[in-house]
Amino acid sequence: MVHLHITAWVLALILFFVARMFYKKGNKAGKILHMILRLDYLLILYSGGSLFTEYLGTSFIPEVIVKSLAGIWVIASLEMILVKMTKDKPTKSFWIQLAISLVLVLVLGFGRLPGGLLPMS
Repeated sequence: MVHLHITAWVLALILFFVARMFYKKGNKAGKILHMILRLDYLLILYSGGSLFTEYLGTSFIPEVIVKSLAGIWVIASLEMILVKMTKDKPTKSFWIQLAISLVLVLVLGFGRLPGGLLPMS
């Protein structure tokens, strides 16, 4: 399930930046990609929820809860950036939120929780 989750959020980041590029150009394809991105959010939530239930029996419950909330925060930030762009409103605060939440999710996911890149002591 970890591979599905990582693939889904990498795809989400790619779709986000491509949709943002199309929205900036005023191309209608941005709206289509935005809808596909919303479907990808569902895949992220499904695979993340599955991983959440796998980790409930371990000693990492606080980290898993924080990572889950930060992951939802990443999705909300991505969505708000695209929505605010379509309405020509400022997005700076959401970019800051995205950076903070993405760093938090990556540090917890790859550095602290089992299945990450760093060896557990």
